Amino acid sequence: MKLSTKGRYAVMAMVDLARHAQAKPVSLSDIATRQEISLSYLEQLFARLRRAGLVRSVRGPGGGYRLARGSAETRVSEIILAVDEPITATRCTEMGASGCRADRSKCLTHDLWEELGNQIHAFLSSVTLLDVLERRLAPPLSEAPNAANPATSDSSMAAAS
Repeated sequence: MKLSTKGRYAVMAMVDLARHAQAKPVSLSDIATRQEISLSYLEQLFARLRRAGLVRSVRGPGGGYRLARGSAETRVSEIILAVDEPITATRCTEMGASGCRADRSKCLTHDLWEELGNQIHAFLSSVTLLDVLERRLAPPLSEAPNAANPATSDSSMAAAS
C-alpha cells in the first residue's frame, strides 16, 4: 500500500496544528512554512478536513484553524479518510456480490491484500494525534509478541483461521 501525498500531508498538517494550536488559531501559511507543503494544497486539504468536522476555522485578524476535538480524540484514520484517501492494499474494486476479476472470481491474493488493508486501517484507527506528538506508537516489530519465535506466530495464525 502506498499512501499518497494527500493523506501524508493531511496527517502532517494536523499533527502540526495539534502541536501549535494551544494558545491561538494557527494559520495555514505557518503550517505550510513549517511542514514545507504548498499553501494552495493545504487550503484544499483543510476544506475537506473542515467538512469532515476535524477542524474549525476562525475568521478575522489572528484567525486560522483549531482542532474541532482534542488531539487525544482525533484518530489518524479519520484524517486520511476525510481527504478521500482509501485505506486499501488491494487493486481490486469493491467486490459486492461478484469477484474482482473479469470472470467475477477473486484474484488469488485478494484475501491477503484485503486483510492487510484491514490491519492497516485498524492500526491507523488506534493512533491519535496525541500519540504521534508524544511518539507513543506501536513497539518495534522485534518487540512485538511472537516476533522472536516465528514458529509460535505461524501456529497461532493457523489456530486463528
